[in-house]
Order: sequence, then C-alpha cells, then structure tokens
Amino acid sequence: MRNIWQPAVIAAAALLAPGLANAQELRVGFVNTLSGAGAGPGVENTNGWKIGLDHEGWKKDGDKLGGVPTKIVYGDDQWKPDVGLREVERMIQQEKVQVIAGFMWSNVLMAAQKPIVESKTGLLITNAGASPMAGELCSPYVVSTSFNNEQFTEALGKMIADEKVESIYLMAPNYQAGKDQISGLMRTMTGVKVVGQNYFKLGESDFQADISKIRAAKPKAVFVFAPGGMGVAFFKQWQASGAGKEIKVYTSNTVDWLTLPGIGDAAVGSFHALHWNTDLDNPTSQRFVKDFVARHGQKPSNYAAQGYDGARILAATAKAMDGKFADSLAIMKAMRKVKFDSVRGSYSYNVNGMPIQTFYKQEVIKGADGKPDIVTRGVIFANYKDAYWEKCPADKRH
Repeated sequence: MRNIWQPAVIAAAALLAPGLANAQELRVGFVNTLSGAGAGPGVENTNGWKIGLDHEGWKKDGDKLGGVPTKIVYGDDQWKPDVGLREVERMIQQEKVQVIAGFMWSNVLMAAQKPIVESKTGLLITNAGASPMAGELCSPYVVSTSFNNEQFTEALGKMIADEKVESIYLMAPNYQAGKDQISGLMRTMTGVKVVGQNYFKLGESDFQADISKIRAAKPKAVFVFAPGGMGVAFFKQWQASGAGKEIKVYTSNTVDWLTLPGIGDAAVGSFHALHWNTDLDNPTSQRFVKDFVARHGQKPSNYAAQGYDGARILAATAKAMDGKFADSLAIMKAMRKVKFDSVRGSYSYNVNGMPIQTFYKQEVIKGADGKPDIVTRGVIFANYKDAYWEKCPADKRH
C-alpha cells in the first residue's frame, strides 16, 4: 500500500499516540487471564477471539486483518491487577500498539484503563463490564463487545419481579463486578423482599457457612453471581445441602457452557438472563458454535462469543477504513459505527461505547439426552441501554 504520510504529519501522529508512525500496520495487544484460578473464562474468551481471527483469515503476524497487515501481541494478567498493568505498559511502550483488547475481570480492567486511555490507545473490551467505564470514566477511546455488568441483573431483576418472587437472598464476590451486579438487580427487582445479602471473597471455594445462612433466612429464592470455578463450587455444595428442593436459584454469569459440565445436574431448574446463547438462530452464531465445538469439544459460553465478536469488529473496522487510520481515536470512533456480523445479530453502540442489545430469559433443563441444557425462553429487554450512559461526560461522548 502507498505511504500517504508527509513527514510533518508523521511527527504529529507520533506525538498523538504510540505506534502510529507506521499506521498502515495494525498493532494490537490482547490481555486476558490465561493462568491462575480465574483463567477458565479468560481462556474461553481468548479461544473465541482466535476463532474470530481465523474466520477473518488471520493466522500469524503479518497476515492481513480486514485487508490490513496486523501484528497481535498477547499478555497474561494472571488475575492480578498489577500484572495486568505491567502487561498494558509493555504493550504501549515497547510494542507500540494502537489498540489493546481483552480483559476478563473488572478489577484488572479498572487498574489498566487509565494508562490505556491517557496514552490515547484504543481499548476494545471483550468481557469486563465495570460500571465506571460506562459512566464517569467513559471515553471515546473505549468500545465493548460485551456488556455493562449491571445489564444482566437489571434484566434478571425484572424477570424475578415479574414472577412475583416473595423474598430473596443475595450473594456476590466482594469486588467491582459483584457490587455492580447487586446494584443492577436492586434497580429493577421491585416488590421483592431481600432477607439477606453477602459479599464473599473473590475466588471463594467454600460456601458451606453461606448456605447455612441462606437456609436460616428461609427465602423463596437465592441470587448468586459466582463466575468460573466459584460457581462450580457453589452449586456442588448447594446440591449436597438439599437446599435446592426448597429455594429457587437465579444466577448471573455463573451457569454457562463453560461451567455447566462441572456443575452438572445441580444447575437444572436455575434461571439467568443473558445477551446470547448457542440456540440463537442466525448464520454467524451457528457457524461460530459449530467451529468452536469442533476445536474445543464443548459448546462455547458468552465469554467466547464476545471474544469472537471482538476479532470480527476489529477486522470490519480495518476494512471500512481501508487501512488509512490517522490515530487510535479514529479507529475507535469508526468501530462504533461499523456494521459486522455478530453472533448476537444486529446491535448498535451507545454514546459511551457500550452495546445496546437484547437480553433473554434462559433456563437450565435436563435435555433429551439426559444432560443439562441451557435454553432461551424469550426476550426480557430488547435494544437495552445500560443505566450509566447519561453519566458519561458530554465531552467524552461519541
């Protein structure tokens, strides 16, 4: 491709953001949790991202993504905010990336977002939905292919209220996403009495005392947000206690195709709200599910789907810009407007870079083959905006 840059323009671009002196090469960092106790969802998200790259024809550095030669650098945050911060600084300072993608856990994202945005590097979030990122910390440099944390539980809260549940006990880990999820639930769960609430340790695996407290409170239902291995541990102990015979279970980011093999029948009869499932009937989703199963031997979770969409929207943006991006801000602004084939079908972006999308009621049943199955039961919210976009400062909106 012909070099369109004049020397003065090159100098100015180099001052604006890292990695832009050679703007016809797209340089992308991908940071995720690939080791440690929180690695399950992070690896799943990364696997989806890589299938998305494959579907766009990118196999290795130098291959074209959306028609643009692209280099991708990977980093493992180990579920540690300080490690994630070091990986981000390495990618900005040494690798001179124009976009950093990924991020599974909200606490890691919150540590990493400041140096990314302040260095005028693009941030493409493929999972973590920390609420400040949708509100007061919003930025035109940020786009998400996932959600705001509270959207799930806002949808779930409406479902619980509509089902006229009399009383409920709430559980979530004590970190940003746990607080966000409880906040979202309380926003829409009108008319339901909360008889107890517990923020447990992030990474907790022993829920015996918590389950005893729940039973003593005698709620009609329990809500639990326990991603990854935390959810597997909770449900195994829940089933062993026999509490499920008396108390209905509602979850968020706890029962999915990643954790379901480990949870097993203990999840049957539980409900959650989500923006995607493997049974959505569109060609992009069906192709993604088929290829993920062929490669990994089980159905993909929404974590994988969001990673897949991340790679696809990045490619679509590069193609739409024909490789002629002046800086990272131009890339991210174009990303909010570009059309691409999402596993969710068509969706749009709000002024804060968060998706405006549909949330569905989902139930875990025993399938025809005798194994647990997650089935979609209809729409709770269509084209749903997060609750924080109006807190996004006017000069940060796009």
